[in-house]
Amino acid sequence: MNSSVLLAAIPATAFAAFPVPLLLQRHGRVTAAVATAAVMASCLALLLPLAPAAFAGGTEIARLAWLPAYGLDLSLRLDGLGLLFCLLILGIGLLVVLYAAWYLPASDRLGRFYSILLLFMAAMLGVVLSENLLLLLVFWELTSLSSFLLVAYQSEKYESRIGARLALAVTGGGGLALLAGILLLGHIAGSYELSVILAAGERIRAHALYAPTLILILLGAFTKSAQFPFHFWLPSAMAAPTPVSAYLHSATMVKAGVFLLARLYPALGSSDLWFWLVGGTGAVTLVYAAATALFRNDIKGLLAYSTISHLGLITLLFGLDTPLSVVAGVFHIINHAIFKASLFMAAGVIDHECGTRDMRRVNGMFRVMPITATLAIIAAGSMAGVPLLNGFLSKEMFFAETVTYPQFEPLGWALPLFATIAGMLAVAYSSRFIHDVFFNGEPIDLPRQPHEPPRWMRAPIELLVLLCLLVGVAPGWTVGPLLDAAAGAALQAPLPDFHLALWHGFNKPLLMSVLALAGGVLIYAFRRPLFAWQDQLPPMHPRTAFERFYRALAAGARRNVARLDNGSLQRYCALLIAFVVLLGGWAFFSGADDAGGQPAGQAADEAAVGTLLVLLLGALGATALYRERLLAVILVSIVGLSVTLTFIRFSAPDLALTQLAVETGTIVLMLLVLYYLPARNAPKSSAPRLIRDLLLALLSGGGLALVTLRMLAAPVDTLSGFYLQQAVPGGGGANVVNVILVDFRGFDTLGEITVLAMVALASHALLDRLTLIAPRRDPDGRAWASEAHPLFLSMLARLLLPLALTVSVYVLLRGHNLPGGGFVAGLITSVALVTQYLANGIGAVQPRLPRQPVRLLALGLLLAAGIGVASWPFGRPFLTSAHGHVRLPLLGDVELASAMVFDLGVYIVVVTVVVSVLSGLGQLSLRARQPVEEA
Repeated sequence: MNSSVLLAAIPATAFAAFPVPLLLQRHGRVTAAVATAAVMASCLALLLPLAPAAFAGGTEIARLAWLPAYGLDLSLRLDGLGLLFCLLILGIGLLVVLYAAWYLPASDRLGRFYSILLLFMAAMLGVVLSENLLLLLVFWELTSLSSFLLVAYQSEKYESRIGARLALAVTGGGGLALLAGILLLGHIAGSYELSVILAAGERIRAHALYAPTLILILLGAFTKSAQFPFHFWLPSAMAAPTPVSAYLHSATMVKAGVFLLARLYPALGSSDLWFWLVGGTGAVTLVYAAATALFRNDIKGLLAYSTISHLGLITLLFGLDTPLSVVAGVFHIINHAIFKASLFMAAGVIDHECGTRDMRRVNGMFRVMPITATLAIIAAGSMAGVPLLNGFLSKEMFFAETVTYPQFEPLGWALPLFATIAGMLAVAYSSRFIHDVFFNGEPIDLPRQPHEPPRWMRAPIELLVLLCLLVGVAPGWTVGPLLDAAAGAALQAPLPDFHLALWHGFNKPLLMSVLALAGGVLIYAFRRPLFAWQDQLPPMHPRTAFERFYRALAAGARRNVARLDNGSLQRYCALLIAFVVLLGGWAFFSGADDAGGQPAGQAADEAAVGTLLVLLLGALGATALYRERLLAVILVSIVGLSVTLTFIRFSAPDLALTQLAVETGTIVLMLLVLYYLPARNAPKSSAPRLIRDLLLALLSGGGLALVTLRMLAAPVDTLSGFYLQQAVPGGGGANVVNVILVDFRGFDTLGEITVLAMVALASHALLDRLTLIAPRRDPDGRAWASEAHPLFLSMLARLLLPLALTVSVYVLLRGHNLPGGGFVAGLITSVALVTQYLANGIGAVQPRLPRQPVRLLALGLLLAAGIGVASWPFGRPFLTSAHGHVRLPLLGDVELASAMVFDLGVYIVVVTVVVSVLSGLGQLSLRARQPVEEA
């Protein structure tokens, strides 16, 4: 199979299959778990054939044009760095699936959990495989949303809801900053493709916008990877179930930020600003979080702050800005993912068996669960950097970099001393985890009697700890090729000279390791004075500050809404029009005067003058007689008819047809709604309000007239010539308006019918159970006619229905070459159905209406979008149309265009929207008559 197809199939499979566990959960939790594992294994099977090329230093790119004019293509990239993260996402994901099946309660069928987990996995795969930065941003935000659902999975718990909201607020805010940074980066590089951006590093760093671009992108990365001062969301997210923590907070979500640093290092690194921002943030996070972890009493809290600290270490390594520091950063990404996932799972086992994670109560676990304790001690030793374990190797590389780093030559001892202190703190909190949980006397008042977990619940921990040992003892054989490929892709340059080995002789990094181990043990040994000192400090919790800020912001928003949203439609309209007038006036008087002559136009004849007078009379009459509801609606219809005649005057038959159909349909619907309006009129407006409304009307109307005259007088070059020339050869149709709608501007039309579908759903929701009492008399006190549906009108409407449907089909079929199209045809069909409703009532029409309009809406949107997607296999952008001539028996030569399918989708959506509103009004009518008939 083609490598590009394989690459595209990896995220496509993940996204297509994420609902499968939810659909299969009725067959049991085992079925849901097996289905989830099968999806991850399938993605892994698609990835493996691409791995040899990535190991060899190659880059596979799959590209599908989406919106090339805006720089957005569906382009994917697999190199060594992407391969590393895909293996972490899928490999640890498989272990988490097995672990969750045994960890989560038996009452949970797991379908929802596994579906959200697969959605998150798909989003993470999209992040690490994206070649286009705009596409990466879409997946980036999807990771925030899906992680929110995972953290809040146990939504009945207050802590879960708070933690999820906090994580979403922080990472979502960082995502907005990242959006701005990516837009600036694409502007500087001239492309959003990584291949172009990574090759333009010197030009990017020399640009005047480099500093704001770097700061904005780093805000996105730092919030995602919980760097100080945005770290506080991660400890709160520990309220998530432990399988979520083991997946999101070891190998996936929190690694997205450092992945972005690694991915964009060739473009944004190698500058002083990069060194101070990235290195400084990483250094502060490394030490602050390590010190804080020592004082946490909750096991997952300690692991959360240790995760923040190690992420700070990775960030610092990238900030040191040397080739070897980047290699060390990539190496520690691998090592941290392995030992931290095993530690989170071990913490979950302890919580599962003991019923608590409080280290002041959970003591002496080595006696009751020796196997789990041994595994956790090994993983914690890796976290502390103990020799023979994988964490020791990347820590040694970090120490070596600090010793030889050239930036602090006058104070060459400062950076090694700082690194040694950070190492001591890591040993100290690892020692506390090992001693307090597995030794330290007897357990204190545990809710459950602890014992070893089930065999398969412990199996993922065993495999991960085995990897810690194998990488620690034989790094070149186990992880060397993957590290070379990933680090080479991050550097986009030849690898520096380095050697993965357990023993490098007696040197300064080894001395620093010994000092760190000894110092960390001493810190823990003298922990009691430190704990007493910490207890005397005033309580400081960043989450508390965030919650206070959130409540203050919400209270301010409620006050502003209460001032503006008082339920007055007149006030809303006045504010909207006033804003438009102010904005339009500022633009009009501050802009350049491009008017170069008299407004262009045609000489007015008697018909034009007469139509204009009718329009003015209709508008003035509807304004003056708005209390006479029926008369006002008739006058409004006169205005619409005048506009239709205006379109005809300017030779715009498509617009005229559309305007006439829309006018007919809306006027009839307005007449139906008039029946339910209250009998009394609204109170008369006060004099100040009348003056305000008059001024707004004069300013908006006069301003619009001035803008129109300015536009007509300004010299402009239009696209009409292009459309006229390309309508037949490019779109296969002589009706330029229809070709624009379904071909040149098809994406706009797709968005418009999507909005129409939303309107249909909203109207159904509003009218579904609404009950109004039908008035017995009209506003003038007259009783309603006893014959609601006159026989003559009923018989005439039945004859008109097939004729109207025939006309609508004719208009639909000819729309590509003559005035017409799906929108106009849909409106004609809708008017015919509304007429049937007026003539025969809902009782006669309801059986003929579709019972499930939602399916019709879905069909229409699927036809419109599906014919656009059909262009992809042919290497064409979305919604590219095809056309040609086919000879058919009896019919001869017939021109066919794929845009016809798109137009059919438009037709179905338009008809379904009107049918939905009509059905809702009909049911409302039946419910309204019922109280009257019972009375």
